[in-house]
Amino acid sequence: MIRHENENGTVNVSTSVYTEIVGTAVSNCFGVKGMAARSVKDGVYHLLRKESVSKGVYVEFHDDDTISIDLHIMVDSGVNLGAVGESIISEVRHQVTKCTGTEVRAVNVYFDSMMIG
Repeated sequence: MIRHENENGTVNVSTSVYTEIVGTAVSNCFGVKGMAARSVKDGVYHLLRKESVSKGVYVEFHDDDTISIDLHIMVDSGVNLGAVGESIISEVRHQVTKCTGTEVRAVNVYFDSMMIG
């Protein structure tokens, strides 16, 4: 949780707020099929439904009030992974800063699967 204080009071921003903002931002990026979650049972990555976009997002809070974000995603086949990754990183940084005022230290994108067809 990140705490923002000013002369009017304190605002606490929880992990779930960050994961929802990030999941929505990523889902709207070109080439992204959706967020991915690894099944403990079979070790296979599964595409998450739109209402579960936050499940492929992991947020780490740092002592200097910055955050690091890990994303596990599935992409369409034939997309340029470098370009998609850069687009995701830029969009996530922008949306998190715009919505919460929190500085993003790092965004790590993991391409877990590619959807063919």
